Amino acid sequence: MSNKVSVLVAGSWGTALASVLADNGKQVLLWSRNEQQVLEINEKHTNSRFLQDVELSPHIVATSSLQEAIEDADAILLVVPSSGMREVASRIRPFLKKETLLIHATKGFETGTLKRMTEVLADELPEMDPKRFVVLSGPSHAEEVIRQCPTTVVVAAQDLEAAEAAQDLLINSYFRVYTNPDVAGVEVGGALKNIIALGAGLTDGLGFGDNAKAALMTRGLAEIARLGTAMGANPLTFAGLAGIGDLIVTCTSKHSRNWRAGNKLGQGLPLDEVLAEMGMVVEGVKTTKAAYELSRSFQVTMPITDELYQVMFSGKSPNLAAQDLMGRVRTHEIEEVASGSSANWMG
Repeated sequence: MSNKVSVLVAGSWGTALASVLADNGKQVLLWSRNEQQVLEINEKHTNSRFLQDVELSPHIVATSSLQEAIEDADAILLVVPSSGMREVASRIRPFLKKETLLIHATKGFETGTLKRMTEVLADELPEMDPKRFVVLSGPSHAEEVIRQCPTTVVVAAQDLEAAEAAQDLLINSYFRVYTNPDVAGVEVGGALKNIIALGAGLTDGLGFGDNAKAALMTRGLAEIARLGTAMGANPLTFAGLAGIGDLIVTCTSKHSRNWRAGNKLGQGLPLDEVLAEMGMVVEGVKTTKAAYELSRSFQVTMPITDELYQVMFSGKSPNLAAQDLMGRVRTHEIEEVASGSSANWMG
């Protein structure tokens, strides 16, 4: 593999991953549509909109040309919002080599089709072998990775060789990378934890305390596992970095956009005002809508997701949603993850 690796796009997470690659001795091309952002990265070695007070490696070169970014790159990291994955995949298609290693680090479903990101890539890049598609996920805030804080993530692919190639590309002394064959599980876990992070922020905004947040995270993990298993994932994946690991960091950190958005919702702000104030993509909002539809398609019970959907899209008050969750019919904690029904009671 050559030293040329391209990262699309130059948001906070894309820039942080570009920094990891630069620290690993790669020549990194970081693509952005924004010419001013390209100039800032190349001339000042900063990306102040997304990562303040951080100096970037001179080995990171920004470009607004997709052709320049893609041609002759042996590995490409797609770090775009879920809503933009199809468009970007379509645009890079003419410049891709069939043997290119394609790694995506996007946590969400496509609105409308409800497809996972590797499924979107397979639609738009039919010439490429889907076994070359890798997903990167796990507990990893850009603000900490860019400062070389110890971080551990997971990469998943159908083909072990592709997963290990991504592992070798990214791993270093502060960025530890594990492999996993469960592509569906890693994608579903990374997407659905954003819903629970919205809920965790909402409980904090309501002033409910740590007991409520711990319960919501735990029951939220059960929802993630139920839907994920119904979609073909290995339930053990949700006990790992892409499941509980990512859930913990996203539900408890000040860096989490989803937690911050939920916190504002809990304080009574309407969704459109919250999103305008955030100024950045909050994947959990669209993911809640997608998961709400998927839960009905797969006939999976997801009460936390249902209540958050009602708060964000039907005007239900956060307090009433919390009351309705607490007032649900009594049930057992141990469940059949695939169906959501109660397991046999053994004692």
